Amino acid sequence: MPTENSPVLPATSTEKAPVLVVDDEYGPRESIAFSLGTEFAVETAERAKEALAKIKSRKFAAVVLDIRMPEMDGIRALEELRKIDPHVSVIMLTGYGTLLTAQQAMVNGANQYLRKPPDIPELVEAVRKQTAATRLRRAQAQAVVEEHEANAALKREIERNEPQIWQARASVELVHDLNNPLTVVIGYSALVADEARLLAQRDPDTAKKLLDYTAMVEKAAEYCHHLSENWRMAAKKAPEFTRVDLVQVVNEVRQVIFFGNVAIECSGLPAAWVRGSKFELMRVFQNLFKNALEAGASRVTVSLAQPAEKIEISVADNGGGMDGERLRRALHGGFSSKANGTGLGLSICRHLVGTHGATFQVESTEDVGTTVRMAFPAAPLG
Repeated sequence: MPTENSPVLPATSTEKAPVLVVDDEYGPRESIAFSLGTEFAVETAERAKEALAKIKSRKFAAVVLDIRMPEMDGIRALEELRKIDPHVSVIMLTGYGTLLTAQQAMVNGANQYLRKPPDIPELVEAVRKQTAATRLRRAQAQAVVEEHEANAALKREIERNEPQIWQARASVELVHDLNNPLTVVIGYSALVADEARLLAQRDPDTAKKLLDYTAMVEKAAEYCHHLSENWRMAAKKAPEFTRVDLVQVVNEVRQVIFFGNVAIECSGLPAAWVRGSKFELMRVFQNLFKNALEAGASRVTVSLAQPAEKIEISVADNGGGMDGERLRRALHGGFSSKANGTGLGLSICRHLVGTHGATFQVESTEDVGTTVRMAFPAAPLG
């Protein structure tokens, strides 16, 4: 059993996941640490301030935090913890648990809530689950940082070479559109690598997770391949059009590129068939969803209808919106109000929609939101 003065060795990528147990009661604290010690590298703290100091000095995979403590209780400690590390999973424990305290803990950023003293198998499983969740959030966050850095570098390059940039517009569009699927590849690849190292120690469910992650990586990689292949063939021939279901396209973009983001909703037709290039149409919705979410939208609604021989689609969001001048410049291309934006999203969409023989209209109101309306010729049956 660890003691108050037990040395804690620094963790490396091949060592056990580091877990912090915070409880002012010596017995429960050391009992939990002992129970987790076989599978995790456990550190302990008897006060919230000591725990916060440890969290500032290193990254933990999970924190087991008691709610009832002197000086600073677990709810307050959780608020301060989130300012230091927004990604680490936190499991709250209390022997005085009520629905109200559980709700308060979850609102303040806890990831799971267990009664104290916890059932040991339940606790170990909870820590396993939450350490995996921490790895996922950190992989996604790192991928987003890398995407922002790439976009910032691209924007600086555009500004330096503005007189010549539109001669290479197609190349810039490709780089712009590859950022999102590559973010997915980076995030899921990191998870696959982590899970593969643990496979020999974990239960059979790990194998299924690996298969699921790999499938997502394969879809995103396939998307990247088609983007680059379309660019390679652009000078030789136009993309080959086939019958494509726009509902399936919308759902695939939501799942693969945006991690199944629940803010994106699709309603209306169960299927909407047009003639076009699936991966070019994926680029359209990728850009529209990305623009909406980066503009602060908490809801992006895709509505599909089929009056006569047209497939009408609207993509409406409740983001920051634009005034008339900003909208005009955004449609023209090369303008962005975002620090990491390239200003090409709407211009790319208008171009791609036009190559499909469809119309493209944008309505936007500052502080209200933006709605994009498109009308495609419906594909004939057969």
